[in-house]
Amino acid sequence: MSKVAVVTGGTRGIGAAISKALHADGYRVAAVYAGNDDAASAFQQATGIAVYKWDVSNFEACATGLIRVTEELGPVDILVNNAGITRDSMLHRMTLEQWQAVINTNLNSLFNMTRPVLEGMRSRGFGRIINISSINGQKGQIGQANYSAAKAGDIGFTKALAQESAKKGITVNAICPGYTATDMVRAMPQDVLEKSILSQIPVGRLGEPEEIARCVQFLASEQAGFITGSTLTVNGGQYLS
Repeated sequence: MSKVAVVTGGTRGIGAAISKALHADGYRVAAVYAGNDDAASAFQQATGIAVYKWDVSNFEACATGLIRVTEELGPVDILVNNAGITRDSMLHRMTLEQWQAVINTNLNSLFNMTRPVLEGMRSRGFGRIINISSINGQKGQIGQANYSAAKAGDIGFTKALAQESAKKGITVNAICPGYTATDMVRAMPQDVLEKSILSQIPVGRLGEPEEIARCVQFLASEQAGFITGSTLTVNGGQYLS
């Protein structure tokens, strides 16, 4: 029986590319989304991938949603924590709501999603947990103290859980994408994109969502069983760590 993969933020952008790539590899994929019903419906109709709606910042919603996934698709073998939001502001102007919203969705969601599936992975002796962090969790970014803190926290979570889980056949890794050609990035004014972003990327272009998805495909595979606690940097050479 094929393995079950759950992808949060799985119906748009990088998450959609990950969901489609894992589906193409034969996984039974659950693509989780939070709010855009039209996009999720269109994604499901186009791909045949099952979609599930819940708020990953809410622990009870995650626990309930994952029970439904398990009942309908089977126990979760692969978890891709991809969901993320931005609420950018310089810290001296940032509101508590902006801080908490980003921390809750981008960092606390890793606990909310991982805790309900981890014991099952441990008992079965297999699991793949892949956390999508960010270049800005590695280097920081002006106006993103909340986002950078959350994404740096994702990396720390990855390293700690990898050490806890290795003997149980579970690998835990992080991927740090650089600027990627999603709708959000492409919506930037062209002059800002060229002067402020592309000029800093040595390969001279944005990443493609499918390039991030291929990294997930590898880390989810049996071939990546000796890789855990690692951070895979995918940013065109913009930041080297």
